[in-house]
Amino acid sequence: VQLQASGGGLVQAGGSLRLSCAASVTSFGLYTMGWFRQALGKEREFVASINYSSTTSYADSVRGRSTISRDNAKNTMYLQMNSVKPEDTAVYYCAMTRGGGGSWRNWNYRGRGTQVTVSS
Repeated sequence: VQLQASGGGLVQAGGSLRLSCAASVTSFGLYTMGWFRQALGKEREFVASINYSSTTSYADSVRGRSTISRDNAKNTMYLQMNSVKPEDTAVYYCAMTRGGGGSWRNWNYRGRGTQVTVSS
């Protein structure tokens, strides 16, 4: 199983970005998909998740300005972030699990990250 995150880059504060995560797996629709991020010098933290029935969950830091979604036909998950802030600067990682999720290490498959830098 491979997970490929993309869509990172440099964005100005107040702007928007859309991250994508493509998965090479069968039965993609059965997995819970999630985004994590890790800022320099900080621990990796949960950002958002979406399960097989499209129930979503968000970290308080991004709730209200972020939308996680999935396209099962394309085996792809997305994270739309609006009104980005400098504190959103981090490497963003995607992951997938058939279990309950939780901390990063509990996810069955974890991909490499994509850098997001928000300039003030």
